[in-house]
Amino acid sequence: MNKYPEIDVERKIGDEAFHKNGKPINDSLLSFWQWSASDLVGNAMRGILAEYIVASALGVAKGSRTEWDSYDIETTEGIKIEVKSGAYIQRWAQKKLSNIQFSIRKTKGWDSKTNSHSTEIKRQSDLYVFCILNHKDQETIDPLNLEQWLFYVLSTSILNKKLGNQKTITLSSLMKLNPTESTYNELQSKIKMTLNKTQLNLYSNQT
Repeated sequence: MNKYPEIDVERKIGDEAFHKNGKPINDSLLSFWQWSASDLVGNAMRGILAEYIVASALGVAKGSRTEWDSYDIETTEGIKIEVKSGAYIQRWAQKKLSNIQFSIRKTKGWDSKTNSHSTEIKRQSDLYVFCILNHKDQETIDPLNLEQWLFYVLSTSILNKKLGNQKTITLSSLMKLNPTESTYNELQSKIKMTLNKTQLNLYSNQT
């Protein structure tokens, strides 16, 4: 048993004040969020935003995000989802639009409750949601506009079967695997459809 168990995270609302032993100063948690998380186009925060968007579409965005978890999202039905994001427009100066590629490397799963890794190296989720900030105009790009996003859902079993230990995949190579395209509003149904299709194929291969 760990002397220091996992800390339960209390969801903040933003008006919590910085303080000196209980004496508030003229600064709040919201100010920190504005300072640290306003760049939604940059790779790091865009990736976290993509996770939130998918969690929101699935109705499981009420808690808080766990850093370095084995997978990004778990639905109420227990479906484990890995979220990846890409974009044509970046935060920095560009001579041309970016070529999109995603990491699909296998990992050792980490358990935050025990601070331990599994011994098996694998892709930890049931399926992947590849999120593309599809807008190509720098002047009007807005990651908060859900109409500027495009989503592709793909079963992890297909990645394992077709790509094995491959660590990355380009967008063009992803398209060759026939992922299920989705809008924000369709994500929940498309994820369930993809999982049902995967389970049906698995059953067919066993009979």
